[in-house]
Amino acid sequence: MNIFRTGLLLAGLTGLFLAVGFLIAGEMGLLIALGVSIAMNVFAYWNSDKMVLRMHNAEEVDHNSNREFFSMIEQLAKRADLPMPKVYIMHEDQPNAFATGRNPENAAVAATTGLMRTLSKEEIAGVMAHELAHIKNRDTLIMTITATIAGAISMLANFGLFFGRGRDNPLGIIGTLAMVILAPLAAMLVQMAISRTREYAADRLGAEICGNPMWLASALDSIEYAAHQSENEAAEANPATAHMFIINPLSGARMDNLFSTHPDTGNRIAALADLAEEWGMDHDEPEPMDQEPARATPGSGPAPWSRAGSGRPAKGRQGPWG
Repeated sequence: MNIFRTGLLLAGLTGLFLAVGFLIAGEMGLLIALGVSIAMNVFAYWNSDKMVLRMHNAEEVDHNSNREFFSMIEQLAKRADLPMPKVYIMHEDQPNAFATGRNPENAAVAATTGLMRTLSKEEIAGVMAHELAHIKNRDTLIMTITATIAGAISMLANFGLFFGRGRDNPLGIIGTLAMVILAPLAAMLVQMAISRTREYAADRLGAEICGNPMWLASALDSIEYAAHQSENEAAEANPATAHMFIINPLSGARMDNLFSTHPDTGNRIAALADLAEEWGMDHDEPEPMDQEPARATPGSGPAPWSRAGSGRPAKGRQGPWG
């Protein structure tokens, strides 16, 4: 159902783009809009991951520079049956993370230093499993395409004021002004709907990958609170990338933040709690990593980072690299 809904919304977004082109310049505008959309999507397909990582000043890490975090991603990727993605760190106090890349073979995950400093290891595992779920579902490509088309619609609608068909325009001056205002708004609403749909799907698959829905639920609760306490300067400077993060990184201090690309965090937590109950888990007390999850995950073998009998504390808000 999520795949069908996403496809339907993408088709609607593409149709809106072509319609705006037709209304601006007739059949020629339709063809130009189609050519522009193809060119923009090709460019985004090959370059979006590099552009986003550069925008957020992400620094690549490996087994030598950040052994514990890199090993966690390595084990989660194995359980998700995914190729090992590139791993990046963003030097931001706000806890958050995102995934990018055109396909699972060319993917990257990035987390902020704030995430690793303030969340428990179980919560971090839940967050990064969610990001790997986006890669497995190819959401990184879907959201890149939607952002590109939505941006192109806004551009075309503004061009309509200056390069419209004049007297031949069936909309007239009032209709043209309405299109300039309403077309970008409609594109944004469709983009947000697609993003919300993909977040719920990634939450569920992420829970399967890490083995415990409540690890992710607890992380979402912590990140939602922290996102309003500290400002992510790179995200504020590039609000078009907000949909990529696990929680909207925008503080709400600017007009750009009036609309959210993410579903309500409380609804996401409730859905994960329902999933934990479905799996026979106690959704009030998440199991620590030392215990094997009650449900089999996409990978095989015991839960990652299992240290039965190690005596490591199961609870605590302090991050493993704090």
